[in-house]
Amino acid sequence: MLSVAKLNQFYGESHTLWDIDLAVAAGQCTCLMGRNGVGKTTLLSCIMGLLVPRSGEVLFEGRGISRTPVEKRADMGIGYVPQGRQIFPLLTVRENLEIGLACRKGKKKAIPELVFDLFPVLREMLSRRGGDLSGGQQQQLAIGRALVLEPRLLILDEPTEGIQPNIVQEIGEIIGRLQRDLGMTILLVEQKLKFVRAVADCFAILDRGRAVATGPIDGLHEGLIKEYLTV
Repeated sequence: MLSVAKLNQFYGESHTLWDIDLAVAAGQCTCLMGRNGVGKTTLLSCIMGLLVPRSGEVLFEGRGISRTPVEKRADMGIGYVPQGRQIFPLLTVRENLEIGLACRKGKKKAIPELVFDLFPVLREMLSRRGGDLSGGQQQQLAIGRALVLEPRLLILDEPTEGIQPNIVQEIGEIIGRLQRDLGMTILLVEQKLKFVRAVADCFAILDRGRAVATGPIDGLHEGLIKEYLTV
């Protein structure tokens, strides 16, 4: 569904991503892994159009999108939950969710019932401001906002960061439901190994801006973990 081919990116004169290849198969959950600062969020920014790669290609369902505006990617069926959630703290839960509706061109302008089926707490808090929610509730809101688009590909950047264990477990269960019930494809950046093993079908590891290992999740062995993931 999503592929990245020979992608290079720079910050100024600093070469940050080196000839990255990545393939995300339809209906699977692929986890992008690596220590802090190796280029994971930069790669997601290139995929989402927040950064334009210096060279290489990003394809979604066989179509080159390397220079497609970010809002067009949302309309194509790509949902994105950034690291740190980035909800609007002064807007209500309803208003945060409705922001996503602007990208649903030609579609029903109503919050899909799926969002409330997955996150019942959001229905109860529609009139509360986003900044008044707990960290876990804000993460649920951020995921719900992406799901308003009814995406075929959902990209999650460290969704369990700073979240209490019961919400982490819930997010894992929701990823499973989205795949199982809707056939949704997931690209996940995550560092919690237990969580990764529970939800991911495949993995890809970045190290110093390069893709150094990929494969089915069963192939994520202790040697790779020690060399590229432990601090």
